Amino acid sequence: MAEMGYSIAPEIFNRFPNFVRGVVLVDDTINHPSTQELVQLLRDAEDNLRNEMKAIGVADQPRLTIWREAFRSMGIKPTEFRPSIDAMARRVMRGDALPTINALVDIGNIVSLRYLLPTGCHAIDRLSEDISLRQATGSETFVAFGTNKEERPDQGEFILTEGDHILTRRWIWRQSSHTMTELSTTAVVFNLDGLPPVGISEIEVVYRDIEALVFRFCGGRISWQVLNRASPSIILKH
Repeated sequence: MAEMGYSIAPEIFNRFPNFVRGVVLVDDTINHPSTQELVQLLRDAEDNLRNEMKAIGVADQPRLTIWREAFRSMGIKPTEFRPSIDAMARRVMRGDALPTINALVDIGNIVSLRYLLPTGCHAIDRLSEDISLRQATGSETFVAFGTNKEERPDQGEFILTEGDHILTRRWIWRQSSHTMTELSTTAVVFNLDGLPPVGISEIEVVYRDIEALVFRFCGGRISWQVLNRASPSIILKH
């Protein structure tokens, strides 16, 4: 059994003291193309979001507003670099269907839409170093999905890293190809991010939903832990 450290640096909590991240570990799982049943759950989540947001709209949805405000407070223009959950909700509200990728990725998208909660899915069976959410020095490397172009982060931006390999830029903006979840993936972490009013109790509700979906469609061993200011580091055993 391998062990891997996972931590959030103090400077993150200095800026956002009530930030909480649920880390869901799925191990010994079998990923596969999504079944018709799972794809239908994704479509249902899209339809439900459209119905729920008819009256309020994306711009005024509190669960999306908190992330845009967080980005602005860091000097990031959310119209230029949209938080991932905001971009996803806008795409759905335009009437676009999200692409089906594979079972594990689609499960992450389903719960993202159900709860309007940023939910990143990273393959960790290819990692050998500890994971950290921290501020960038500017020397780290990032390769976005679908490209071979290497980028450097802005100094001070929030990045999720394995050593100097960036897994996600700008906190929840965009994931890299480094931990892309593929059909051969056997171990992943889902990152569930909450800013007030979302706290640990609601993160647990989302975890229970992921747990049920993973058991139903992929199988494997699943557990979760919480990272917050009082508990900024954990050990993943897989």
